[in-house]
Amino acid sequence: MPRRSILLALLALIGLSAFHPARALGDVPVHVRVIKGSRQGPAHIDPRLENLRRQLSHLAYVKWDQTDEQKVTLSRGKTEFVRLPDGEHVGLTLQEERGTTVTFEVALASRNTQSRLTVEKGQRIVHQVTGEKGGSAFFLTVLAWP
Repeated sequence: MPRRSILLALLALIGLSAFHPARALGDVPVHVRVIKGSRQGPAHIDPRLENLRRQLSHLAYVKWDQTDEQKVTLSRGKTEFVRLPDGEHVGLTLQEERGTTVTFEVALASRNTQSRLTVEKGQRIVHQVTGEKGGSAFFLTVLAWP
């Protein structure tokens, strides 16, 4: 095969790979953490949550512990489930991806609740997903495109 043909074949492969990125269009990698906020006990923030200190300090809870951490890939319309320590499951569904902004739905079937949240790349959101019970509640922190 002449050099020119090999060069053209390589250029074609490089050009095709530009149209087929590693992740499918519409797939959004998301870093999800389940955290527990408590009103009782000494004030404390789990060291793994240090980057959320400012956000958490504005809430009525004084003690924060991370109970789980997952990295999931959300595809439009497909629900991924995150399990809470009490056995319940929270569903995360990608609703829309537009540039560097993503909108997803957070749903907890047992409470019949649904919330739509929109975040930008690099922005973390803290969202309460359970009602308070015994002075504590569970929250999700979500970071799209970690």
